[in-house]
Amino acid sequence: MARIAIIGGGNMGAALLSGLIRAGHPVKDLVVSEKSASRAEYLAQTYSVRVGSVPDAVENAGFVILAVKHSDVDSVIVELAAAAADADRDSVEQVLVSAVAGVTTAYFEARLTAGSPVIRVMPNTPALVGFGISALAAGRFATPAQLAEAAELFRCVGKTLTIPEDQMDAVTAVSGSGPAYFFLFIEALVDAGVASGLTRAVATDLAVQTMAGSAEMLMERLESSTGVRPDTTAVELRAEVTSPGGTTAAGLRELERGGLRAAVAAAVEAAKTRSELLGTTSE
Repeated sequence: MARIAIIGGGNMGAALLSGLIRAGHPVKDLVVSEKSASRAEYLAQTYSVRVGSVPDAVENAGFVILAVKHSDVDSVIVELAAAAADADRDSVEQVLVSAVAGVTTAYFEARLTAGSPVIRVMPNTPALVGFGISALAAGRFATPAQLAEAAELFRCVGKTLTIPEDQMDAVTAVSGSGPAYFFLFIEALVDAGVASGLTRAVATDLAVQTMAGSAEMLMERLESSTGVRPDTTAVELRAEVTSPGGTTAAGLRELERGGLRAAVAAAVEAAKTRSELLGTTSE
């Protein structure tokens, strides 16, 4: 595979870098650009990877993965466009893969060389431990083969799927923000356990392992299901653990009474709207 440049060495950029190395990508074919000198030094020492400026990083790179903060996009795209304009005509075609929330492929296409292939991706923080999920959407000029290659890169940090770009804001709200929803629920469950007389350590162990085990049950059931609608699997598992008139039924009744479903729906809608707004401010 061609050389890969990662622009932005924060958590997501470092997670992808680590995953690519674990997957067997030669370090000599990887280069990172990170504006923080201390962070750049850390990445160079930890991964023995070359670290340089944006123009140096993207030179002769087949894939450029943009993993910077939203506030840095405008300045970085100027550097990328300048580097593309200065590149030799016979240099390898460069695919930009943007992991910046809310910024459309059209934004980049309008600022790069005409016809530049752009792919948008939304990974999530479980990528840090190799269990993320990344949704990818191709821009107007990205080919199916380029989309497949980009997906292969992100499989180094978890599962991937492809979607139409107009669904990306909803993806951001569900899987991009989803880990925070999960952690908040764990926090609330631990607090409730403490209020019921458990020590915080015991309540934490119980809550965390219960959620990890429940997720594993759901994943196994989904993988083994044939001809079953995936969106009913969680419903079936919940029903299996809920005895009529039992303790779980009593607890679930209070969650429903407290508006859990409505709160989750409102949270996803708010996150989706915010993602859409970020896109608007980048146009």
